[in-house]
Amino acid sequence: MTTDHASATFDVVAELLTELVGDVLGIEITPETTFHEDLQLESIDLVTFASILTEHFGAEVNLAEYLAEQDLDDVIGLTVGDIARFVGERTCRR
Repeated sequence: MTTDHASATFDVVAELLTELVGDVLGIEITPETTFHEDLQLESIDLVTFASILTEHFGAEVNLAEYLAEQDLDDVIGLTVGDIARFVGERTCRR
């Protein structure tokens, strides 16, 4: 994955996430922003975000499958950058 692709992917993921959570928390979304601690998202929010990602990027971006493969501690520590990398890896195969 190129740096340009990674940066563009992060920008889209952050934009989609901002549409989901809005500016309620008033924080800037960075690659280090965590879903659990920083954004305070619940599991239902991750399911919703998974649907948004699949709708936007296509079926190969299956966040639910990705999360199912992770340990609980990894899911709790999940960052926006982690998701952007996952999406980037799946979409650069096109």
